[in-house]
Parts: sequence; C-alpha cells; structure tokens
Amino acid sequence: MKKLEDSLTLQLLRARESAMTFFRPVLLKAGFTEQQWRVLRVLNDHEELEAKQLAHLCCILSPSLTRIVNRFVEEKMIIRKRSHEDQRITLLSLTEEAKALVKEFRPNVDAGYKQIVDKLGEDKVKQLSQLLKEVIDISASGK
Repeated sequence: MKKLEDSLTLQLLRARESAMTFFRPVLLKAGFTEQQWRVLRVLNDHEELEAKQLAHLCCILSPSLTRIVNRFVEEKMIIRKRSHEDQRITLLSLTEEAKALVKEFRPNVDAGYKQIVDKLGEDKVKQLSQLLKEVIDISASGK
C-alpha cells in the first residue's frame, strides 16, 4: 500500500487547494464562495440550464445548489422558470446584474489562471489538463 502522501486522491486535493490560492482573494473581494462563483461562471457560459445540468457542470450536490440558487433568486441574480415543454423542469439563467458582476470580476479570475500558466508554463498546463481529463474519463467510461 502506498504512503498516504503518495495517494493520488490526496495529491489532487492538495493541487486543488494550491490552485485555489490564486482565486480565493478575488472571490473574497467579490463576496462569493467558490461554489457560488462556479454557478455564476457556468450560467454565464450557457444561456439557460436545467438545475440538474447546472449541478453536474458545477460539480455541486443538489442540496448545496438549491441553497445557492435560492439565495441568488432572492438577490435577483438568477431567474428561475419552468420549461415550456415540461413543467417538471426548472430552467435557470443569469440576470443582467449577475452577468455584469461576472464581467467585472472575470478579468481578475483570468489573471489567476495566467499566474498559474506563468509559473508552470503553457505546455505543462495543457499536459496536466489532458491527464486530468483522462482520469475523469476513467470513471465516466466505467458507468
């Protein structure tokens, strides 16, 4: 059995925490948690999504997503409506105010990505991204 510090899952968690140090100050300044920002980012990149799709794309469990969406609906950042085709489906989209917030803070988040690329190099970041996609595909193909 491998030593704990050599565990792939622990290394992935540590790498995530390390990467987040480039983004947490921006999110703190914006007043968002990491999960809240993911919801805004994903909805900003998609016109409209079902709640289930949003949870999947954001890697957020449904109960947590429900709390975030409810808060953002109250704050008039997310519009929630029923699908015309299927009334059981809830569709979510950003308000213009939320889109403006994403646009305001996106350059700072992008600057965090640039710092990572500057430190690792573009080739290593691409290689790392490809390897992570392969790890993700392992579980996706096993279902």
